[in-house]
This record gives sequence, structure tokens and C-alpha cells, in this order.
Amino acid sequence: MSDRLIIALDVPALDEARNLVNKIGDTGAFYKIGYQLFPLGGYDLAWDLAAAGKKVFIDAKLYDIGATVERGVASLTPLGAHLLTVHADTDTIKGAVAGRGDHQTLEIFAVTVLTSWDQDTVHAHGIDKAILDLVLFRAEMAAEAGADGVIASAAEAKEIKARFGDRLKIVTPGIRPQGVAADDQKRVITPGDAIRAGADRLVVGRPITKAPDPAASAREIVAQINAVSL
Repeated sequence: MSDRLIIALDVPALDEARNLVNKIGDTGAFYKIGYQLFPLGGYDLAWDLAAAGKKVFIDAKLYDIGATVERGVASLTPLGAHLLTVHADTDTIKGAVAGRGDHQTLEIFAVTVLTSWDQDTVHAHGIDKAILDLVLFRAEMAAEAGADGVIASAAEAKEIKARFGDRLKIVTPGIRPQGVAADDQKRVITPGDAIRAGADRLVVGRPITKAPDPAASAREIVAQINAVSL
């Protein structure tokens, strides 16, 4: 078991998510719940997972005026989650930190640039910066606003660690073991390479949840993480 692996429960039904958790068993220590499950009872699942001793990542990607975010985060804290995402906007981050209050087990992570984006996508949004420069700009914003960490591709993790050290933790999605399809991700990397680049935790979904044996797939990724961490 390793809480450096976050398993993304990006599935269309609550029963399917619960079945996956049961199949993965003790190998799964940390789970991500996002938009797909929120309206189907995802918050109840988060509560149940936390009560069972699992860590929970609420991938809400909040983005609004600070006061609204503050109230929303305050409503989420009783779930017992350990990680919550917001977009890398100063007012949003400050609102989330304020809304967390004394619930210090809940870490606020700012999304920098989605791993489904490439340079063409950045330009299509009217942004002239290179991806790395944009990620570092938003990471600086996150650090100054009081975020605990950032969501970023492993392609940028080394530069983030070099600039911010322990000020920001890094959670990296877009992880694909060797030989696994990239799907809709543009900036992908293997588990071992992501840890070597400086990622603190990895988010993995389909390579585990769509595998014939999800528990075996999770164990293999944990083994790759541990091999680098030792």
C-alpha cells in the first residue's frame, strides 16, 4: 500500500466505484473523486472512504470569487478529505485556504495547466507563454496565495521543485505505465519517471480501473513508485 498513488474513480456509477475499491483492497490508500461521481453520491462515497481510513482527493477544480469559494470549501471540510483542487487564481486560492479554517488535514492544491493541454491548446486560449513558463507563473501564484501544492505534469515537476522546493507539493496526473495508451492525455509519463522528476503523488485512473485485474495493476504501479523512492 502506498498513499503516493492516488487512484482516480472516474467511473459512471457509484456501485462501480465501490466495487473497484473492494477489488483493489489494501493496495488502494488514496482515491480521487471528481465531477462524474459528484451528482451520483460521490460526496457520500468520500465520507465512507475517509471513515474507512482511506485518503480522499476531491477533484472539484473550484474557480469563483474568493467569498464563494470560502463558503464552498467550508461546506466540504466535514467530509474528511485530504486534498481539494482549485484553479490557480489568487482570489480563489485565498478563499479556499480561508474556508479550510482549522481543518489542516485538508490540503489545497492549485491546478496549473491540464495534462490534456499541449502548446497549441495554450495558444488557442490566447496565452502567449510557453507551457513551462505558464505552469511556473501559476505555481508562483499558488505559493504566494497559500496553496499547499499544485497539480502539474511531471514534465514541469523538476522545474517546480527547483524553484519552490518544499513550499509546494506536486501531484501529477497523466501517468501511463509503459505500453499503455495515452487516451486523451497529451503530456504523459511513466510512474517511475514522474517520481524521479519530483512528483510527490501520482494520479492514475484508466490504467487501473479499466485493467482486467485492477488490484494487480495498482500493485505494479506502487512497486514502480517504491523502486524509485527507496
